[in-house]
Amino acid sequence: MNVLDKALGLHGQALGLRSQRMELLARNIANSDTPNFKARDIDFKQVMQKTQDTSMVTTQAGHIAEGDVGTAGGVKYRTPFNTAFDGNTVELNVEQAKYGKSAADYQATLNFLEQRVSGIRKALRGE
Repeated sequence: MNVLDKALGLHGQALGLRSQRMELLARNIANSDTPNFKARDIDFKQVMQKTQDTSMVTTQAGHIAEGDVGTAGGVKYRTPFNTAFDGNTVELNVEQAKYGKSAADYQATLNFLEQRVSGIRKALRGE
């Protein structure tokens, strides 16, 4: 773990995961008319919990590093309220709402990281 990773904590990983989730939700929206397409989502809390659990047990070189968790086990197929006749499970209004919330969460995480980096810069300059 480098100095920047230590300074930013899990927030850098959270930003990457939020970006991956937005890509997945955008893919769902783009395939809303594709027959038999199954909507998927990332369980953000589950993946972040795995990341935190992993960081607690990284005591030897053979253990998994914090950044290596990825989205393993966190990508799930969404159970729709109403399935289309063509087997597509994308519900456009649900996907758009989740995308909007995910975009707001991404922006909040990005703003936090920008403030953190700004604080580090000020400390390095002696301000």
